[in-house]
Amino acid sequence: MNRTISSALRGSVVEEEVELTTVELVRACRTTEQQIEVWVHEGVLQPSGATREAWRFGGDALARMRLATRLMQDLEINSTGVALALDLLDRIAELESRLRR
Repeated sequence: MNRTISSALRGSVVEEEVELTTVELVRACRTTEQQIEVWVHEGVLQPSGATREAWRFGGDALARMRLATRLMQDLEINSTGVALALDLLDRIAELESRLRR
């Protein structure tokens, strides 16, 4: 007898037009403000705003931050390596987009 196992998938959709503060990003990603500062310094995140207190992040920063955190924790890649990996993933996505067009 086959048994089907199902699991609930929980999440929310964050539109790209949404802006998150540093505090909101910290809460959403369960990280620290210091880690966000590292990601900004490495180029992983690109906030708008002239000062750290005024930083605002687009909705896409949430997914990017979560991916960066997973790479760092699961694969034990340092911040610089994560920035490089994300840059390469961005380039791959861009090339795939060009091929589809």
